[in-house]
Amino acid sequence: MVEVQNFIRNGKYVGTGFFVFILCILTTYGQVNQVRKAPAYPLITHNPNFSIWSTSDLLTDKATEHWTGVAHGLTGYLEVDGVLYRFMGKDAPRYQTIIAHAAADGKPRIKYMEKAQNGRWSGLNFEDSNWKEGVLPISDNKVLSGTFWESDNIWVRREFSLGKIDKNEPLFLKLQHDDNVEVYLNGALVFKKDGWNNRFEYFDISSKAKGLLREGKNVLAIHLKNTAGGRFLDFDLVNKIPSDKADVVVAKQISVDVHATQTMYRFDCGGVELGVTFTSPLLMDDLDLLARPVSYVSYEVLAKDGKKHDVKIHQEVSSDIAVYMADQQEVKGQVYKDGTLSILKVGTVEQPILQKGADDMRIDWGHLYVAVPTDRNVKQFISGHDSPYQGKSLTLHTEISLGQVGTTPANRFLTIGYDEVYAIQYFQADLRPWWNKNGDRSFETQLHAAVEDYDKLIQRCTVFDSTLRRQVAQTGGEKYAHLCVLAYRQSIAAHTLVESPTGEVLWLSKENNSGGFINTVDVTYPSSPLYLIYNPVLLQGMLNGIFYFSESGKYPHPWAAHDLGTYPWANGQTYGEPMPIEESGNMLIMTAAIARAEGNAQYAEKHWQVLTQWTDYLVKEGLDPKTQLCTDDFAGHLARNANLSLKAIMGIASYARLADMLGKKDVAVRYRKIAEEMVPKWMDLADGGDHYALTFDDPNTWSQKYNLIWDKVLSFGLFPKEVVDKELAYYLPRMNRFGLPLDSRKNYTKNDWIIWTATLSDDQATFEKFIDPLYRFVLEAPTRVPLNDFYDSTTGIRENFKARSVVGGFYMKLLAERWENQGH
Repeated sequence: MVEVQNFIRNGKYVGTGFFVFILCILTTYGQVNQVRKAPAYPLITHNPNFSIWSTSDLLTDKATEHWTGVAHGLTGYLEVDGVLYRFMGKDAPRYQTIIAHAAADGKPRIKYMEKAQNGRWSGLNFEDSNWKEGVLPISDNKVLSGTFWESDNIWVRREFSLGKIDKNEPLFLKLQHDDNVEVYLNGALVFKKDGWNNRFEYFDISSKAKGLLREGKNVLAIHLKNTAGGRFLDFDLVNKIPSDKADVVVAKQISVDVHATQTMYRFDCGGVELGVTFTSPLLMDDLDLLARPVSYVSYEVLAKDGKKHDVKIHQEVSSDIAVYMADQQEVKGQVYKDGTLSILKVGTVEQPILQKGADDMRIDWGHLYVAVPTDRNVKQFISGHDSPYQGKSLTLHTEISLGQVGTTPANRFLTIGYDEVYAIQYFQADLRPWWNKNGDRSFETQLHAAVEDYDKLIQRCTVFDSTLRRQVAQTGGEKYAHLCVLAYRQSIAAHTLVESPTGEVLWLSKENNSGGFINTVDVTYPSSPLYLIYNPVLLQGMLNGIFYFSESGKYPHPWAAHDLGTYPWANGQTYGEPMPIEESGNMLIMTAAIARAEGNAQYAEKHWQVLTQWTDYLVKEGLDPKTQLCTDDFAGHLARNANLSLKAIMGIASYARLADMLGKKDVAVRYRKIAEEMVPKWMDLADGGDHYALTFDDPNTWSQKYNLIWDKVLSFGLFPKEVVDKELAYYLPRMNRFGLPLDSRKNYTKNDWIIWTATLSDDQATFEKFIDPLYRFVLEAPTRVPLNDFYDSTTGIRENFKARSVVGGFYMKLLAERWENQGH
């Protein structure tokens, strides 16, 4: 067999011959459909910037992705006796421009006008000497280096010259546009689309462009119309680069298993079996460990035929993990050793620290690291660079030689980490990540600690995963346990841990795929059960910034704020309007829940003045709410919202409980009486006969009364049992294939709220009637994204949202039972 050096040269795989061709066919033919366990599989999960998933049941079917859907490539090959088997990831298609950049700085030059043009403006011979000159991209974002544009229309011409033309080679339009676009090649319309996209897409225009390109001068012309929102244009003409790995054998996946902190795969690679485990050691009882942004990829190889095999691991990691837009940003890499570690490091050349804040965003500052214990059998290098270790979309290679492997398993691992340098801007103060909050540690210290801790952390994670699954299964059954396992890493990875300038814990969520807001209170609220169980200090970390916002006078309203900004900027609310009852009630309930979890109300005592202010607002406005939004804001405004009224009652009762715990007996009695007196009024207002209404003015409506759960979990005992019994009996006949609708308006639902509603039940059989459709949704929903919480309950089609922290709310059943068993 040919040595592997013939297969891998400078990061490229070359010539494997007829033998590998036959193996590839046989392996593909033998590959069976993997049983689905999740809509997406967590691989590396630390924070909103460092969150990588597989959105296929087979790890080899697609490139691995950031939660936003952009390729964040992890690609793995196992070399067995000189034959390569791809067991992880898949190369994303690669393209190269056909348009040479004449300028020395490499920026594409264009000419443009912002007033209407005649019909010949897109043609080859049009005279454009009086047009303005600029460079791509074109946008209304002054932060971007390009051409600034703020009118409603723009006409753009980009001239280029070609030498010899291959008329049979496919031609692609590389385009990012906002909004409506028309594209002309040498005067002929080749592409048109209304709407916008938020990243480059590649459109095959071969058929429409056939015969249009010519040797010598050509022109690509675009008319872009802005209809609303932002403005953006960047474009190119490209060819697809043939893959240099097309003949590599695809490993046959045997199994995949998802646990709370680990995802485990097994593969058949010819004469050997390969196990690959992704571990993000997110153990919430250790904040320093929780905040260490380093994951492990572990490999176990053993012969399955009783023979010895020469084995090497080839792990590739894309530098695209460190950029916002892979096609637009250059990175610079480094290969070096630090003591006993061999390290690959890469980050953008520009390093625009904390310069971007948005929902659909990838980090483009800081550095990505791949580190492995070094010995004579480890080799690391970087490929894809134009100049020394600099270019776009570089590949970080790690090769680990296992030597001769037999029936005794050979085990190795590597670490993948990300140093954000600065993670959050908090009221204009730039905060470092928790692990380096004092600015006195290098990232290499985290890598060394991760390597030194490997054995004990894998053991701790394994024990934790097993314990968690057993406990949730005992509480709610195996299907419920599966949902909780899938929710664990996802919820945590939607947060970032930092320390405030005054030394407070800040555990700040990003409202993924629903606005990108930071520290949204009505995202914290549904996620809270997970953190109440495993570390209520983290729930405090979700409330601290909101308390500060009000107590500092920066938020001057008598109710609680909705959010602190747009991630990663926590400088003040950016959501368009307040949710006064929703957020005030949320803050009061969660503060009472923290007191229940910790056994004292010291945290509430620190914030008593503003808690009193919010409670008095609920007393005044909460029973019969005026028109406003609640957390289900996608459903629009409602007046007289019965479920929102429930939240106000729970909030007032929470304040009374806190007052009692603090020895403020007269206050406790007064506010408890207010809450008690609101209950019969609510029952009368919401009465719909055999159920309670969505709104007080229409008894023919209905809704899930998930806010009522706190009457049970916090043992308020305000509502008679008949209220819950009546509601649950009404819900059951209205169950759809993928869950109970949120309310009577539409078929859409929220699975976090369904679990809260299900937890109102006292018997397992009823609880499972709510859980079974959610389990079915996980296995059958058509959209493959990190667990979606908002979808059509009949079709399973995603309405919006993905990768959100709210799935921490799945743990409500476990929380309720744990507190009930502990006594009151």
